[in-house]
Amino acid sequence: MAAKRIFKPGTFKLAVKRTRTGRGLIALEAIPEGACIIEYKGRPVSKAEQEADKGKYLFWNTDTTMINGNIAGNTARFINHACESNCEADLSRGRIFIFAIRDIAAGEELTYDYGPEYFEKHLKPKGCLCTACAGA
Repeated sequence: MAAKRIFKPGTFKLAVKRTRTGRGLIALEAIPEGACIIEYKGRPVSKAEQEADKGKYLFWNTDTTMINGNIAGNTARFINHACESNCEADLSRGRIFIFAIRDIAAGEELTYDYGPEYFEKHLKPKGCLCTACAGA
């Protein structure tokens, strides 16, 4: 039986640095599999903003509400997409947390799969640049 997740970010040292796809979030120390790394924060999005669907940092935090993570203080917004990622997002009580799905080495970029809706709208038209797709 899998261990119950603890929805409280650790005190991992992270840094925003230039990566091959723009700015990314880098682990400055090893992060073990299953660790809660960081919370994805944002401001509530109105129904009109949801329908306009213009932002790249929009994230559903319940079945009917979303947040816009393009705010100061949301370091998690720098986590880039990867089809073969090392993290995943999980929800708890309307809050979004990023967990390691495998051991992450110091110096490694944090990534998670943004999902099919985001992929189709933002990544597919330009081509996915993640390591798995770009072959880098």
